[in-house]
Amino acid sequence: MTDALPLGLRAFWGLILRDLRVLSRELVAFGLRTLMNPLLFVFVFTYVMPKIGLAGVTGGAPSGEAFSTVLLPGLIAVSIFFQGIAAVALPLSTELGGTREIEDRLMAPVAIWVVAAEKICFSALQSIIAAAAVFPLVYWIPATPPAITVHWPLLVLVVVLASLTAGSMGLVLGTVVPPRQIGLIFSIVVIPVTFLGCVYYPWAALHPIRWLQIGVLANPLVYVSEGLRAALTPEVGHMGVAVVLAAITGVLVALTWLGIRTFTRRVVT
Repeated sequence: MTDALPLGLRAFWGLILRDLRVLSRELVAFGLRTLMNPLLFVFVFTYVMPKIGLAGVTGGAPSGEAFSTVLLPGLIAVSIFFQGIAAVALPLSTELGGTREIEDRLMAPVAIWVVAAEKICFSALQSIIAAAAVFPLVYWIPATPPAITVHWPLLVLVVVLASLTAGSMGLVLGTVVPPRQIGLIFSIVVIPVTFLGCVYYPWAALHPIRWLQIGVLANPLVYVSEGLRAALTPEVGHMGVAVVLAAITGVLVALTWLGIRTFTRRVVT
């Protein structure tokens, strides 16, 4: 079947298969990276604290929904972003370092931008897997199960767009940040993006802090969290679907263009 494909597509598929083989050797690390943080957060805040009488929280939802209902879309969103960024930025820190492992990818019979696009697509695949893996944790662990109403077309669209956006952001960070400083990404980028990404509260709940509500609009994770709320928990206040999709698409296009540009500069020089 692959023999019938054009040379460029066969090369692209070959790069995907290579990355899948590498990932298969790191399944334990992949699982820990994907599940540990959401597992602990869900267990402590939606199971332990309600059981000991310390969690009468509603997650900031204006209509008093259970915290687990507010939390479910946000944790899926942050898992997508965390996995997507890590899946590109961390390997790139090695491949662009002293070993120059990236050069074996560049020997593929495709343009340089195709190699960059493959990295985004493969990281998006990992983000989708992460979203699917986190969902059961957030649904079954809480003492009060979340109330969900799944809108499948919107859910699939938001997850795919968000996964590609996370991968493109990882490509930008992996090519802009020096390899020796790649760990700073998670201190000065990922953590602030997470806590200010409307993961643990809906965007509408920030209305009393108007300056912050406006400021977080620069954070792409806000739109992913709100889009997943519209797709999974529409009873919780969320942004308009059109605004969410337009924002995620705009960020995706901008980051993809920038990531391919910075990737090309790094590998050519």
